Amino acid sequence: MGRLRLQSSINAIEEEPEDCEATSSNKTALGCMINSEIGAVLAVMRRNVRWGGRYVSGDDQLEHSLIQALKNLRRQIFSWQNEWHSVNPSLYLQPFLEVIRSDETGAPITGVALSSIHKILTLDVLDVNTVNVEDAMHLVVDAVTSCRFEVTDPASEEIVLTKILQVLLACMKSKASVMLNVDNTEQSLVKGGSSINNEVHACSSHHVMFLNVSGPALSICIGLPLLVLSSLLIKILKFTSFSLVQTTGLDTDYSFSGKSGNGSGTSEYDGQLSSGVFNSASSGLISGVMDESNASTDNGKDAVPYDLHLMTEPYGVPCMVEIFHFLCSLLNVVEHTGMGLRANSITFDEDVPLFALGLINSAIELGGPAMRHHPRLLSLIQDELFRNLMQFGLSASPLILSMVCSIVLNLYQHLRTELKLQLEAFFSCVILRLAQSRYGASYQQQEVAMEALVDFCRQKTFMVEMYANLDCDITCGNVFEDLANLLSKSAFPVNCPLSSMHILALDGLIAVIQGMAERIGNGSVGSESSPVNLEEYTPFWMVKCENYGDPDHWVPFVRRRKYIKRRLMIGADHFNRDPKKGLEFLQGTHLLPEKLDPQSVACFFRYTAGLDKNLVGDFLGNHDEFCVQVLHEFAGTFDFQDMNLDTALRLFLETFRLPGESQKIQRVLEAFSGRYYEQSPQILANKDAALLLSYSLIMLNTDQHNVQVKKKMTEEDFIRNNRHINGGNDLPREFLSELYYSICKNEIRTTPEQGAGFAEMTPSRWIDLMHKSKKTSPYVVSDSRAYLDHDMFAIMSGPTIAAISVVFDHAEYEDVYQTCIDGFLAVAKISACHHLEDVLDDLVVSLCKFTTLLNPSSVEEPVLAFGDDAKARMATVTVFTIANRYGDFIRTGWRNILDCILRLHKLGLLPARVASDAADDSEMSSDPGHGKPLTNSLSSAHMQSIGTPRRSSGLMGRFSQLLSLDTEEPRSQPTEQQLAAHQRTLQTIQKCHIDSIFTESKFLQADSLLQLARALIWAAGRPQKGNTSPEDEDTAVFCLELLIAITLNNRDRIGLLWQGVYEHIASIVQSTVVASALVEKAVFGLLRICQRLLPYKENLADELLRSLQLVLKLDARVADQYCEQITQEIGPCCGSYGGVRCLFGAVGRDAREAMAEAEAAKLCEDIGKDMWMKLVQALRKVCLDQREEVRNHALLSLQMCLTGVDEICLPIGEPSNSKRIPNIEGTLVLALKLLVKVFLHLLQELSQLSSFCKLWRNVIGRMEKYMKLKVKRGEKLQELVPELLKNILFVMKTKGVLVPTSTLGGDNVWEQTWLHVNKIFPSLQSEVFPNQDSEVLQYNQTDAGETASAQNE
Repeated sequence: MGRLRLQSSINAIEEEPEDCEATSSNKTALGCMINSEIGAVLAVMRRNVRWGGRYVSGDDQLEHSLIQALKNLRRQIFSWQNEWHSVNPSLYLQPFLEVIRSDETGAPITGVALSSIHKILTLDVLDVNTVNVEDAMHLVVDAVTSCRFEVTDPASEEIVLTKILQVLLACMKSKASVMLNVDNTEQSLVKGGSSINNEVHACSSHHVMFLNVSGPALSICIGLPLLVLSSLLIKILKFTSFSLVQTTGLDTDYSFSGKSGNGSGTSEYDGQLSSGVFNSASSGLISGVMDESNASTDNGKDAVPYDLHLMTEPYGVPCMVEIFHFLCSLLNVVEHTGMGLRANSITFDEDVPLFALGLINSAIELGGPAMRHHPRLLSLIQDELFRNLMQFGLSASPLILSMVCSIVLNLYQHLRTELKLQLEAFFSCVILRLAQSRYGASYQQQEVAMEALVDFCRQKTFMVEMYANLDCDITCGNVFEDLANLLSKSAFPVNCPLSSMHILALDGLIAVIQGMAERIGNGSVGSESSPVNLEEYTPFWMVKCENYGDPDHWVPFVRRRKYIKRRLMIGADHFNRDPKKGLEFLQGTHLLPEKLDPQSVACFFRYTAGLDKNLVGDFLGNHDEFCVQVLHEFAGTFDFQDMNLDTALRLFLETFRLPGESQKIQRVLEAFSGRYYEQSPQILANKDAALLLSYSLIMLNTDQHNVQVKKKMTEEDFIRNNRHINGGNDLPREFLSELYYSICKNEIRTTPEQGAGFAEMTPSRWIDLMHKSKKTSPYVVSDSRAYLDHDMFAIMSGPTIAAISVVFDHAEYEDVYQTCIDGFLAVAKISACHHLEDVLDDLVVSLCKFTTLLNPSSVEEPVLAFGDDAKARMATVTVFTIANRYGDFIRTGWRNILDCILRLHKLGLLPARVASDAADDSEMSSDPGHGKPLTNSLSSAHMQSIGTPRRSSGLMGRFSQLLSLDTEEPRSQPTEQQLAAHQRTLQTIQKCHIDSIFTESKFLQADSLLQLARALIWAAGRPQKGNTSPEDEDTAVFCLELLIAITLNNRDRIGLLWQGVYEHIASIVQSTVVASALVEKAVFGLLRICQRLLPYKENLADELLRSLQLVLKLDARVADQYCEQITQEIGPCCGSYGGVRCLFGAVGRDAREAMAEAEAAKLCEDIGKDMWMKLVQALRKVCLDQREEVRNHALLSLQMCLTGVDEICLPIGEPSNSKRIPNIEGTLVLALKLLVKVFLHLLQELSQLSSFCKLWRNVIGRMEKYMKLKVKRGEKLQELVPELLKNILFVMKTKGVLVPTSTLGGDNVWEQTWLHVNKIFPSLQSEVFPNQDSEVLQYNQTDAGETASAQNE
């Protein structure tokens, strides 16, 4: 939006080149204006019992639709990012128009709503370029002509009818009037005209002559009727405000009604009646956006003295100052009533302050930013205006309080850099007091104050600036922290149902949180990592910032001050327990010097909140020389310039408790008197006079306010007691009388206030505030970057999560649910981006409770109950949304998330691919059915159970059913409600994307991944020997599946997970004595990990292969059960890529880089031989199992292991066969074939061994035993042995292993072969060697026979 320009007859918004900061200021100012109108309408509505009651939980709406519409608009106006002309006007007009149309509202409410519409029209927020302006204008005309309201008295009706005419006239004179359809407008006017025709003459506008009013003429106005006075002052304010903006440097070619602005002309609207709201001639809408390059005069000829130049203008700044002063004087009528909540009742006419406040608000809207350039006007706003606003802020009238809050909001928007301490006082003494019932505020006051606070919270930088300027200033209170705590506590429903007040506080809290979340993407998120440390002593009250406009300077500065402030608070706590130890603590933190000096201790007492005032008073009144020096330095920290003595004494004694001993009192008053006389010597002759008069005031205070004193001191007594004390002369009687009545009226409190709370703003405190405001540090203006959000969020995160959780728990409406969910997601985003893992874990824990998945199931159909519970479904989606988005920063919260997943698993609601790994994903992605909705896959399974009567599954239950002849009831069809609930459940689970948590775990940060794995191991529980329930076993199996899945998905980080995974699998294997699904999943999961990772992780190959030893530790019964599958899985581990040599060669490559090649080779050989031997021995044992099928499978597995391995020695030994095994013949056939196959497969390597001959004799001996076995159906075995033996001999002959030789000895293969073979099959030698010379054969036979005889002997 461009700069706002005033036109001759109609104020309009015209586009001009403008920087984004000015455009943003305009948008915010327009939002403030509409917000003020909403507040005015709501305040009037609250005066009616119908609209002012609290909400009672039930089936009714939270609030009436009219109030809801206004509050929803209030919630939105500050969040609109677009230009105002691109915003549909119906959005901000419709709530007011609904109030106008409603026949439930009275005339006062309708009148205020009409005034709001009139203000929007006259400020020309609408023009021909506004989107949907035609529909908006017709809506206004139709609503106004259809206006309906309850008539309470004729006067109110006349006012409403007059305002109707004003709105219609404003419609016709608006720049958007050209968009009105003539026919429709005439019909609407004719339709509504009949109802107001009789009142037109009575309610016609009064013509008031415009008077050129200067300062002295204002006294004349006091006697005029209010109606005339209002019209007159509006016109004065209209012209002077325009003159004000013009003199501050805006475009000088502006004119009003075609005149040059010299005051001689009058507006065409001069005859209109206006009730405290600007009409179209009174403003151009907050035209306070000024170009600083034009802030000075345009040329050198205007170098006339400032005030003299303005006095030549008829409506210049002096006139504006007088008007402001006059309006503020109208607010002084309550000065005599005090400033307390209860004392400040409405004992005066409400119209007078409302009239003054309305004009002040409009003036600030019109020229707020320009007022900072006029010292006299700014001083009036800082002191008198704000002091009166503080007084009326405690008004019991909701309408006055609402107007005060609107003014302060406008002042914050335009002049906050000049009102730092005033804003602190307003929030501390007004908002924080009114928003809490314990200070005596009514419900209406609390609601208005809370609405005002929420409006401030919706300003994006409000809380940041409160924290930077006040919480980080040692001389100011912790306003941000107090406001955040107030919002959190106010959102808690304590022993009452949820009301609109709780929702309102929640809105404010979430507005602050969402503001932080929006700033995350704007940079400077990581700047909070630099800690603050005080390496050496520096006077903490002397810390300064080099440049308050540069974030690089002021951000570290405010953090340093906040660190100092916190340390001072800790030091105060130590001091309250032991003053000596408290000072020593501060010395240790470099806040006080190693050698204490009086100034540093005095400043500690002066600027540290929370000190025990009794201890401070005793310290300052002590006669010790150092304490006396501290006392004088302490008095030197006060500024008593131009203060009355009683005011200065009040401020001085508020900081500590005056000791009771007379000597201590004297020392304290001497220090005070010296400081006061030093700064305010106007009346007093010397400091002794100040001391005597101070003593006299203390005595008068005791006399007047001590109930034990029956006879009170009179004024004459007081004056007589103070004669000749001013250097031998008397003080002026008027001066002493003023002091007397001041003490009588307001007691000087010499004891600290009891209880914690927010102090009232007394006149003495206000004077002190004005003195401090001149010396306080400049106001820091924050931009949209997250400079301090980490520190702020750390303060408010805990109460915020608790407050949102409590409201979510008590809420009954989905719009409230959604508000809470938005808050939860914002908290999660901030926690993750600022690396606050503990906060995110707390949030996850809190949210998981609302899913109802962790609650013991007390319903028959938990799936349907979950589908009917909107709160549980929203919480579930939120939990898994946080897990997927911000899983990197979840730590202990994984346990709660897994509990929810396990519950869904037990209910059968999880998708099948939750436990899939990366390889499974690639396989499933090739499946054409992959990616189908969860609904299709689960619907049929779950819907079968709907409507089925629950039957007992226990033994006694089934037995009782049998005895009672209980037959199964027919299955009923699910109802439409059940189908809908079931469908909602499935859709909710689909939105959760639970499988992504595990399939995308490869992207998790290391710490989070490790915590996820530990949570899975924890959720699975410790395996126990003995019986476990099927439910516990199913849980353990599912957790193990997930653990294996994330292990395989993170093979690049297997070193991080392997230790925990291995230990968990080992505990399962070693504690299992019976075959079960859990041990099966553990064993084959381990084998699967080894298969996947061995080709890629050579550096972990030794650990992975060592882990296979767990298979050997299986109980015999368990091993028997899974032997076939184990051998099928373990074979690829050992030989799928080139045999064991290749496998361990890969392991050895990394080792050879660090050690000699020989050592590496030996390591590989040792590992391979040991592992392979243990595997073969285990299978060998299984081959002797009593069960034929087990034996046969073991033999086949053994064959896979032995035939797939190169260059490994066969185990040599005799199998035990002492037991008679049934059906052994089939096994023997397989065993014999295996023996032959393996022997021939490794013949070349075996023949090179020195023990080959012995091994060969054992093979032949084994065949001989098989021939002699007497078993059923042994014919096949007897036929097979000769054939296999013959085959072996032919192969040995072909490979040159069996050749004739003349060598004699026990290891001669030729000799040993025929020695044993001829015993079994004598004819085999001739068949294998048919062409051998008979002599050689005979020789060999003879020699063999002799050798055999020798061996037998």
